[in-house]
Amino acid sequence: MLFDLGHVSKPEPFQRLVNQGMILGEDNRKMSKRWGNVIDPLDVIEIYGADAFRCYEMFMGPLEQMKPWSMKGVEGVSRFLARVWRLMMTENQAGDWELSAAIKAVEPTKAQQKITHATVKKVTEDIEGLAFNTAISQMMIFVNAFTNAAAIPISAMRTFLVLLNPFAPHISSELWQQLQSPGNITGQSWPAYDAQILVEDEVDIVLQVNGKVRDRVKLPLAATNAELEAAALANEKVQKALGGQTVRKVVVVPNKLVNVVAG
Repeated sequence: MLFDLGHVSKPEPFQRLVNQGMILGEDNRKMSKRWGNVIDPLDVIEIYGADAFRCYEMFMGPLEQMKPWSMKGVEGVSRFLARVWRLMMTENQAGDWELSAAIKAVEPTKAQQKITHATVKKVTEDIEGLAFNTAISQMMIFVNAFTNAAAIPISAMRTFLVLLNPFAPHISSELWQQLQSPGNITGQSWPAYDAQILVEDEVDIVLQVNGKVRDRVKLPLAATNAELEAAALANEKVQKALGGQTVRKVVVVPNKLVNVVAG
């Protein structure tokens, strides 16, 4: 009707239909007064807050699947949001929260750059694909990567908060202000990722002595067999395992492992 009247440009405004899965009670039955398994959102919000409630609903599983409610799951997401808070804030001796001394206006390391751009890519694609649960999983990986870092770039945290905002608007908005960021978080442009930064240029190499794993190291993807052999023989754990034995040969499987045969 709206198309016929000239109010919209297409006869069918929707390009896709997604049927959301039903949320079951903790007993795996349909929520019903009859079964006494109905969850009141206000009760959950009263204990854990709206952000935890909102994030848990998206973290439960694929949008279209039927899923049972779990208060332990809500607790888990609540702990994740608490970790986000503690990543950027610390409690002083007076019991007040203040910005962590680890938050600094420094350039991110190569590893920090990679996890930041990987998170932008993953969350962006997952939101477009309505895969909210895996978007939150990626943000958990991001937080793990920055936890206990000596220096946490404020630029990476601001990018992360913009990604988190659609999922947890309250905590992300508060932290945005705590970081003394410009403007309102909801007015920020969505982050873009650099595909070049995500190109893998290093690979994990297993180091063995007589077939037994002694260490795992990251080495350049373009390293030659000779360079891999030299790195293995110079490795401290390999040297300790050799214990003065004579190296008979070195077997190199490119981009996978180096096995030092000794006796």
